[in-house]
Amino acid sequence: MKVNIKFTTGEIANIIKGNIIGSDSLVITNLGKIENGKEGEISFLSSTNYEKYMEDCYATCIIVPKGYVNVPKPNQAYIEAENPYLSMVTLLKYVVAASNKNNDYKIHRSVIIAQSSKIPNNVRIGARCVIGEKCVLGNNVILHPNVILYDNVMIGDDTEIHSNVVCYDDTQIGSRCIIHSGAVIGADGFGFVESYDGKYDKIPQIGNVIIGNDVEIGANTTIDCALLNSTIIESGVKIDNLVQIGHNCSIGEDTAIAAQVGIAGSSKIGKRNRLGGQVGIAGHIELGNDIIITAQSGVSKSLQDKGIYHGAPAKERLQAFKIEAYLRKLPEIAIDVEMLKKHLTKTP
Repeated sequence: MKVNIKFTTGEIANIIKGNIIGSDSLVITNLGKIENGKEGEISFLSSTNYEKYMEDCYATCIIVPKGYVNVPKPNQAYIEAENPYLSMVTLLKYVVAASNKNNDYKIHRSVIIAQSSKIPNNVRIGARCVIGEKCVLGNNVILHPNVILYDNVMIGDDTEIHSNVVCYDDTQIGSRCIIHSGAVIGADGFGFVESYDGKYDKIPQIGNVIIGNDVEIGANTTIDCALLNSTIIESGVKIDNLVQIGHNCSIGEDTAIAAQVGIAGSSKIGKRNRLGGQVGIAGHIELGNDIIITAQSGVSKSLQDKGIYHGAPAKERLQAFKIEAYLRKLPEIAIDVEMLKKHLTKTP
């Protein structure tokens, strides 16, 4: 999103509770990267790896670690912070919140809303949205253009849904959620019965999807409805783009799922799990709490112990690394075995 800002360095220091070095009256109108910081921008130094850019950085303000030894250039100010990265995040949140306050509540004239739905006055609904029967929207909900809500969809306060999202019947979404463009919530699960002649007979999927509070769902992610009961995404879950979550899955609180993860039906993921990019999880798998699965790993059996797992099939990381180290030596080992076999055949 595009944001318009205009702060003095002193105002920013107050927002992030930092200690200013230099003038507190310099004006900031944009945020930028330290690699190419320009006049009027604020940037941040969060790692020694980026110190090489400081000499040629002409950002008007830079958030630096406490005790940083260098001094600002003329017409430049530093703001000392315990954690410059988190301080920049604090500033970004402040800027976005301030920008959203300037947006008026309105419902576009092209929106179609069923008479049985309950829509408060303090919402924003963009062009060509369609809201089915008996839907309920909370306060401050934002629906961007072309959002489609089937019947009986419930959305909590302060939730934002971006363009071209589709929520099927009976979907429940909590408060303060963000759902990005192209996501599909509540489509049928992949359920079929194979007949004797090899044809597939569809199993009706009559459950729904329930999403907790403070959940973010990435672009073009799909979450299937349950065969029966509910597919559940608990509060605080963060899901990246292009993730597939099958029917009747349960994702525990504060779990983070990176791009292109596939989770087959009826799997249960515990709390505070971290699934790296392209992880695959077989159906009916259970993962305990505080488990990390590294990128491109495949989970074919349940894992309960806290830890880091790697590989396909996924194993405890250290064990997996040892196995891979030996596999890399296989060509040399094969040569040694052949030489040993020849030696033994020559021995009387």
